[in-house]
Amino acid sequence: MASSEFDLVIRGGTVVTPTGVAQADVAILSESIAAIGRDLPAGRREIDAGGRYVLPGGVDPHCHIEQLSGGGIMNADTFETATRSAAFGGTTSVISFAAQHREMRLPQVVADYAALAAKGAVIDHAFHLMIANPDRQTIDHDLPALIRAGHRSVKVFMTYDKVQVNDEQLLDVLLASRQAGALVCVHAENHGMIKWMVERLLARGHVEPKFHAVSHPRAAEIEAIHRVIAFAEFIDQPVMIFHVSTAEGAEAIRAARGRGVKVFGETCPHYLLQSAEDLVLPGYEAARLMCSPPQRTGADQAALWQALERGDLQLISSDHAPYRMDASGKFNASATPNFKQIANGQPGLEMRLPVLFDAMVSRAGPARRVERLMQFVAWTATEPARLYDLPRKGAIAIGADADVAIWDPAREVTLTDELHDNVGYNPYRGRRITGWPEIVIQRGATLVESGRLLARPGQGRLLLREAGPATQPTGRLSPEFDPQRNFGADLM
Repeated sequence: MASSEFDLVIRGGTVVTPTGVAQADVAILSESIAAIGRDLPAGRREIDAGGRYVLPGGVDPHCHIEQLSGGGIMNADTFETATRSAAFGGTTSVISFAAQHREMRLPQVVADYAALAAKGAVIDHAFHLMIANPDRQTIDHDLPALIRAGHRSVKVFMTYDKVQVNDEQLLDVLLASRQAGALVCVHAENHGMIKWMVERLLARGHVEPKFHAVSHPRAAEIEAIHRVIAFAEFIDQPVMIFHVSTAEGAEAIRAARGRGVKVFGETCPHYLLQSAEDLVLPGYEAARLMCSPPQRTGADQAALWQALERGDLQLISSDHAPYRMDASGKFNASATPNFKQIANGQPGLEMRLPVLFDAMVSRAGPARRVERLMQFVAWTATEPARLYDLPRKGAIAIGADADVAIWDPAREVTLTDELHDNVGYNPYRGRRITGWPEIVIQRGATLVESGRLLARPGQGRLLLREAGPATQPTGRLSPEFDPQRNFGADLM
């Protein structure tokens, strides 16, 4: 190859690929990674990555962007501000939600969100189809058509009055997704238990933000995870359990996977790095940390790390759910709300990778650093891309999209509220971390360099997806669906 045929060579960095860690050059031609090796020919442009880590751009598969909540509150971030923030944090692909509400038609919902993203998104993006109106039109026609058009993941809530699906509706969504080829993602909490606890707490005057953690009992998550696993096993439909927060929830997933159920699980930085005790703050300060499910205990944190290491949980998302600390967001209902009236969610797109890099890589001893680098990349990029059918994302590999983040492993940063989103606060304010993404590249074009955004709104692409391995049923039919065992009935 002639020396001028590479558009960009990232030279001399420590490169993390799916198979290992080594000092190497990475060459980019057009939008793809063209070569990985030592002493590659010169490119038209070169970046000296000596002393730096060369990692794939992050893939964040759980983000609420420019979305109206079930409570009628709009997220603080637009697609422009959210994806700008993601880029500064080293993330180059996101999956957010095309969020249906009651009485909405799903095709129009998807068209509306796609138009917003096409106008504003700085990075590449895909959508989960969020189902809150599972009528026959949605289940029999709209959902299958949109799945086959390339939206290969579906989201349902088992709680929240205005968006939850009941058991029968959940079974409908699972079967329709099985037939069309999509992964079903579930917010798994028992609605009745939460509602009952909320009423008891409020009736007894326990109204401060910290009581939010009590109002979502761990048993609500545990029961709902067991229930959705039972449904998934019954229908033979793969599922992803979103934001697992408890040791018992992770153990339920482990047990199900052990008997062959196709169930996956994610967790989030706030379950790995925060606990319910962090909500014990003066006044309404704890409102900025409120999320659902809530943070749990130190023992749960340890169990979730272990579940990731064992492969029981496969990835770490941000669950970016941004609301400002004002009347547009957290205090929409009142200047002095009770915990039930405070919008739930934390911003996380920009901080997901830096706080995890610090926790996993910077704080690892030399003996474990390579292993932890590999895990960091797997849980934040490679596995999300694999499970959500993005084969060109999430890895430094020949032929993959040239989505690259160059990290300075020695840079120390004390986190402040000054982020690049539209939220106005940082849940990790005051934390001192080591390691920072200095240069972020998407498809060969530099997004962020020297603290400046070089991308323009709307340059991110919509990622339509083919059905991959994660969406495929196991083929192990329950007796009730097997014509050889159900007296010949055709129920699939």
